[in-house]
Amino acid sequence: MQARQRHIRYFVMMGICIGLFVLAWGVVRFWSLAAAIGMCLVAMVIPPLAAVLANRRDRDDDWWNDPRWDDPKWDQPGHDRDRPDHEQRP
Repeated sequence: MQARQRHIRYFVMMGICIGLFVLAWGVVRFWSLAAAIGMCLVAMVIPPLAAVLANRRDRDDDWWNDPRWDDPKWDQPGHDRDRPDHEQRP
């Protein structure tokens, strides 16, 4: 799954979470306080699940295969690992 799809999934889940809170305390509490509390409990579980699902690595993802990790000078003092060796500091 690509990063864009993960972001969409995350924001949809967080939108559902916010929607549940708003509906629970703006509408549902007038008919059933227990239902409103139940909706909030469900909404409370969604953010951790959204974070886990959004950060899950898929088989097709290769974000972990960064070519900079093969840099032989990464542990030398003053060497910036975020810049390849052919890019010199200004």
